[in-house]
Amino acid sequence: MRLISKEMFKKPNNRLEGELEPSKHVHAAVQESVAYTCPECKTALEKETLPELDYMCPRCGALFIMAARERLEWLVDEGTFHELDAALEPLDRLQFPEYAAKLKKAQRDSGEPEGVLTGTATIDGEPCALFIMNSTFIMGSMGAVVGEKITRLFEYATANGLSVIGYTVSGGARIQEGMFSLMQMAKTSGAVLRHGEAGLFYGVVLTHPTTGGVVASFAMEGDVILAEPKALIGFAGPRVIEQTMRQKLPEGFQRAEFLLDKGFIDRIVPRKDQKRELAQLLAMHRRDSTR
Repeated sequence: MRLISKEMFKKPNNRLEGELEPSKHVHAAVQESVAYTCPECKTALEKETLPELDYMCPRCGALFIMAARERLEWLVDEGTFHELDAALEPLDRLQFPEYAAKLKKAQRDSGEPEGVLTGTATIDGEPCALFIMNSTFIMGSMGAVVGEKITRLFEYATANGLSVIGYTVSGGARIQEGMFSLMQMAKTSGAVLRHGEAGLFYGVVLTHPTTGGVVASFAMEGDVILAEPKALIGFAGPRVIEQTMRQKLPEGFQRAEFLLDKGFIDRIVPRKDQKRELAQLLAMHRRDSTR
């Protein structure tokens, strides 16, 4: 009979190669405020001032998280957005424990039925089809409805001769939907391919964080791939890689600047310049003779 060693029950040493002992210092709790607090320098700002500041800290330049509809209102020309497939809502097909309650909470907290907005609009007068993922809806995870809405958007754009602009933010595939979530990678990629074969432009902006199955599909399939400064971009997260390799990763690994240096993205665009740059890309790829 095989003897069971007490070593099996010891807490594993998960410290990484080159990693220092964890600090025992506990930071004081920060009091909540009606103002938004910069994640870097802790400057307090009134919410009403954020759109005119491009949701950036005026002191240190750090980027504030933007909900999908906030980014939409900030990006597109006023009154031009026409939403598509707004009635699509997710289902708990697998009866995953607590998923139905999590969906209701996400819908209540975000005010959105799912984790992506899709529709048509103009950006500085340039028409396009548009999708914007929402980090405030279950960490921007990709479920069946997210994939379906993005697929339908590309199909609509292909049928109507429109360029597509996409903003990604995601923690990856939504585990509560199992294979239904993973299938969206192939489905969305097929729609992107057919859109490209029709000679139409697709530009994507990767925001923090864009990871998992979204990176393994439509996020990295744009004709032009832009990113926001310091955005985390990768398939597996850095902690997963570190724990697997048992090595400390280089400083800035998987950040937008690292990926630009390695040729994975085309350009890093500061938030204040994105509207102008996207409009220029749309104008360059407009399918008419009025340029």
